[in-house]
Amino acid sequence: MNPELLGFQITHRAMRADTRRLADLMTQLTEGRQVTDPARARAIAEFITILSQGIHHHHTMEDEVLWPVLERSAGVELDLRDLSDDHADLDPLLAEINGQAAAFASTGDASALAKSLTRLADMLDEHITEEERLLFPIIKKYVSVADWEMVETAVRKGGNVKIDLPRIEQYARPDELARLRKLAGPMLTLMLSLFRRGHRRRQRLVFGPLADL
Repeated sequence: MNPELLGFQITHRAMRADTRRLADLMTQLTEGRQVTDPARARAIAEFITILSQGIHHHHTMEDEVLWPVLERSAGVELDLRDLSDDHADLDPLLAEINGQAAAFASTGDASALAKSLTRLADMLDEHITEEERLLFPIIKKYVSVADWEMVETAVRKGGNVKIDLPRIEQYARPDELARLRKLAGPMLTLMLSLFRRGHRRRQRLVFGPLADL
């Protein structure tokens, strides 16, 4: 039995898609193609901060939990230095974005965030594509199901279930969602029903015409 990588794959997809949509939103606000008011600006800033924290937590757990598992399991076949360097490069950019989000909530000036989020989206696209290309085959070949479940548990512990679960439903394809429901059982369906409405309201407020519902 091989580790089930679908949860990680959808999480990566959600990170990339939300970051790119936020970059596009900030560009539209900067160019006057969308407008905001104080309440929407605060909601956007909060969403950016939550996303930034989630990205930081995810790659920290990769460094601290997944990398040791991979090194123990795959040994000399693995060189993680480039991926670790990418994580180190992401941290100052995420901190910069958090500061810009706080300023945006007060001023409504989206220009700095448009540039920083576009840069972040580009970095994530490159990094995640390379990470999945290199690591997913190694995880499937060498990592035990028990070790992989430990990694996923560590990642989930730092998450925000009200945000993370509806995003999984949003970005999973129908066949993937069916697999997840089969794996997780009826509790997943129940929790999605609890959080779905709030997620949709938040998406409409934050993204406006870019809401992907």
